[in-house]
Amino acid sequence: MIHVLAHIVAKPGERARILEIMLANRPAVLAEDGCLAYEPAIDLEGAGAIQTPLGPDAFMVVERWADLAALKAHAAAPHMKAYAEATRDLVASRTIHVLTPDVA
Repeated sequence: MIHVLAHIVAKPGERARILEIMLANRPAVLAEDGCLAYEPAIDLEGAGAIQTPLGPDAFMVVERWADLAALKAHAAAPHMKAYAEATRDLVASRTIHVLTPDVA
């Protein structure tokens, strides 16, 4: 299994629109072979000093995939290409971290 943390920063005021497009695309992602989780997340209000806020224009996507082949197929899927095209002018930056839980 692998984990993916995608940090998305929207252009000012565009986060809600990106999340709307993402949530419409989410069922197709969850139906992909090897997709174990695909969850957008925003700052939790009131977390206090334990939190480093993402801010009002940013969000994370927390993903789990069965393996790297499943993630690569996801990246090449037609619905992800359509998502990228639909959000291209709304995104200021994107950072993707692909991680393994194997730390031994």
